[in-house]
Amino acid sequence: MGNFADFHARSIHDRDAFWAEQAKWVDWKVQPQQICDYSHPPFAKWFVGGETNLCHNAVDRHLAERADQPALIFVSTETNQEKTYTYRDLHAEVQRMAAVLQDMGVVKGDRVLIYMPMIAEAAFAMLACVRLGAIHSVVFGGFASHSLASRIEDASPKVIVSADAGSRGGKVVPYKPLLDEAIKLSAHKPGKVIMVDRHLAAFTPVAERDVDYASERAKHMDAVVPCEWVESTHPSYTLYTSGTTGKPKGVQRDTGGYTVALAASMPHVFEGKPGGTFFCTSDIGWVVGHSYIIYGPLIGGMATILYEGLPIRPDGGIWWSLVEKYKVNVMFSAPTAIRVLKKQDPALLSKYDLSSLQALFLAGEPLDEPTAKWISEGLNGKAIIDNYWQTETGWPILSICNGVEKAPSKFGSPGKAIYGYNVKLVDDQTGEELTGANQKGVLTIEGPLPPGNLQTIWGDDARFVKTYWQTVPNKLVYSTFDWAVRDEDGYYFILGRTDDVINVAGHRLGTREIEESISSHPNIAEVAVVGVADQLKGQVAMAFAIAKDTSGLTDLAGRIKLEGEVMKVVDNQLGAVARPSRVFFVSALPKTRSGKLLRRAIQAVAEGRDPGDLTTMDDPAALQQIVELVKA
Repeated sequence: MGNFADFHARSIHDRDAFWAEQAKWVDWKVQPQQICDYSHPPFAKWFVGGETNLCHNAVDRHLAERADQPALIFVSTETNQEKTYTYRDLHAEVQRMAAVLQDMGVVKGDRVLIYMPMIAEAAFAMLACVRLGAIHSVVFGGFASHSLASRIEDASPKVIVSADAGSRGGKVVPYKPLLDEAIKLSAHKPGKVIMVDRHLAAFTPVAERDVDYASERAKHMDAVVPCEWVESTHPSYTLYTSGTTGKPKGVQRDTGGYTVALAASMPHVFEGKPGGTFFCTSDIGWVVGHSYIIYGPLIGGMATILYEGLPIRPDGGIWWSLVEKYKVNVMFSAPTAIRVLKKQDPALLSKYDLSSLQALFLAGEPLDEPTAKWISEGLNGKAIIDNYWQTETGWPILSICNGVEKAPSKFGSPGKAIYGYNVKLVDDQTGEELTGANQKGVLTIEGPLPPGNLQTIWGDDARFVKTYWQTVPNKLVYSTFDWAVRDEDGYYFILGRTDDVINVAGHRLGTREIEESISSHPNIAEVAVVGVADQLKGQVAMAFAIAKDTSGLTDLAGRIKLEGEVMKVVDNQLGAVARPSRVFFVSALPKTRSGKLLRRAIQAVAEGRDPGDLTTMDDPAALQQIVELVKA
């Protein structure tokens, strides 16, 4: 424990010495020769010359002291399964998976795409990839063929690891048909597909391509697969995130910097201790799942819970029952999940012994004050710590670092800038830094980005520079594309996006991606999609479309029919996660006289707000039509 302000200042002004100290949390085969090489901005290379392995740091190094301690606790309320793997068990399973991947020809630098539900084999696959020095690319199991195909094409994996099906709310979601269709759509074809058969959905293997994991695993029960020591700058994984243009961006992460960042975050941010239990309710398809279901807790020598299921099944007390059963110390969830639990019987919160729980961390979307207050009271004043970060950063930008110095949370704020992040608020017009309290600006980070942040966009350095970086007076800064204000105490408050990405229950979705999908319906001429505030999910997508043939839209039944068809197109191409909450049919979309779509005005009226200055609008009747539709 120390003074956080000094700790943070040192991380910025004595950067290399600070991060050299943090690097001691990690096992190195070869010690780094240079802490940070920033000779080619904005590209930062961390712990240059060092050699390490992410799987070694997450699994192997713990065998000496905690081989028989729980490492991975798999719980599925969908299939009523519960299994605890010790570090020794995990080590054996990861080597079996690694041996299977080796049989398929996977070597250092190859890509492996993982399209899996929340099952233990998904964790084994991730750890096996980094053990071999292969680069994994996990795709969220809820994504449909169209989205999956674009990721297969971009990552060009040698092997895909998948399963017959996932399950949600007791309903089986077959993965195999989606995967087969995606491979058909993709120009790149994987050499092999490893199938984990859960016996939830029947499927027909593709001859010469599909292999059964259980059969292959049985050949390698005594597998010994040593860790491949890789350069610190060697990529560990890519993870795709929606952008403002249709093509998703493959965020590329290094190995050494990421391992150090997560290792340091466990004590400093989360106060996680070896031997404790970490329960993150996210999905491995998202960055939170990578960092704080799989890698962070294991690097920190903790047990981690991998949960398949809903927060309200069998009832709204299921998560709290797991906190009691496994003596969870640190819990990490999302505001949407807490808003769902808020609707359940309040007695469920007091039914279980939650004395082991130190803190509940929340991220993925802004945390509203009523929800923060409700859960704080429900957990008898335990620390509720909001934090803010992105797929691109890999670990929190803003939070409270109670492991360095105890500090109060402020409802509605994710906290202060974390060590390593040189955060600046910038005026979006002038580029000038805003240093006063309560001034609205764009949240930016002065380069170099700290360890664990993205190295670049997979295969596209130019897009990395063009998308994220801008020069403001005397500085090169990374833009988060979020508006924020900072109060007089240094606490930040996030106000929303500056671009066309919306945040639905923590899932980032590009409005252009949804628009392109809707436009592929044969009867849609033009469409605008905006993010609209929603009490439960934070935001939902709402679409306003112009039909080519309006003859079927004269009555409610016709409009409902076309709306259903459009939603089905989005479901099939992008997955249910991207489905708009409503599709309204209009005769015109509000535009400026130069033809630019007035998205901000559409969003404002959809939320019942004043649309502001409309002097450049071409046809006021177009916006009035939207006002009346939303009201009705």
